[in-house]
Amino acid sequence: MAIRHQLIHHPPSALWAVLEQPDEYGKWVVGTQESHPLKGRWPDVGSSIGYTLRLGPKEYQGHTVVRRLERPRVLELEAYSGLLGTARIAFDIRPWGDETLVLLSEHPLRGLGGTLHNVALDAVLQIRHRAMLGRLAREVDAQADGHRHRGG
Repeated sequence: MAIRHQLIHHPPSALWAVLEQPDEYGKWVVGTQESHPLKGRWPDVGSSIGYTLRLGPKEYQGHTVVRRLERPRVLELEAYSGLLGTARIAFDIRPWGDETLVLLSEHPLRGLGGTLHNVALDAVLQIRHRAMLGRLAREVDAQADGHRHRGG
């Protein structure tokens, strides 16, 4: 299982404001583009979003379903990536003074990813998570700072 952490320089509510926007996942989830709601009210349990996955020159359609939601601490997702199978992606969200410590873990569950899961795959996931959490932190910064500049 690949686990990575990121300190976000805003309270958990600012992180949740980004996580609750299904149309914004394509901005910060590495490899995805054009995210959109599919079913239910995101991020309620059972709701889902769809997106385009890019792996090199190839494009695939994927979707993610919320499997567990325990505000304000936990968001667990199952990502469906076609032939690659599915993965459990979990956000552990912790207040850290005036900031937020987010721990992201990912574990392949089914399909090719689950069958071939090994240390090398975890290393690739670590690189992906570093980039993804950095993008997420920047998106939280941009939205929180934009909200402040609008007088919120």
